[in-house]
Amino acid sequence: MSVFDSGRNRFTAGIGSVGSYQVSGVPWITGSITLAAGATDKHVFPSVTKQITIINTDALEATGDVELRVHFNPVQQPSPDVINGRHFIPLWADQMSIDMNVKCKEIYITNSDGSLVGSYCLIAELTGIDKNEMFSLTGSGLTTVDGT
Repeated sequence: MSVFDSGRNRFTAGIGSVGSYQVSGVPWITGSITLAAGATDKHVFPSVTKQITIINTDALEATGDVELRVHFNPVQQPSPDVINGRHFIPLWADQMSIDMNVKCKEIYITNSDGSLVGSYCLIAELTGIDKNEMFSLTGSGLTTVDGT
């Protein structure tokens, strides 16, 4: 849905704006990031995403295969069931990747290994939609164990 901005006499992109997802997104790239054993990185995007790619670049650290977990909520409180409910995507080998056509304002990447350092690259296509318009991604399939 677009919002009419009467001060400028133009429409602005909103969370339901179809055109914002049809056009090419603005690139956003992290490069390679090192992630300590057992650590979680939170990435907050400057605007709502259109598409996200995460690549496990574990071989750059030469530590062996490290499983990275990609999820949309923190693994600690208030959503401890992210892990218990398996609400994450595992990337368990070097150069394993995931492409997701999703709208979100943040994403989390966890190194599930207790002793090895991992690394990854994060690439996103951003829309022109303000991140404050994005709703929280919670509930079944994201933060709760099925049946609760």
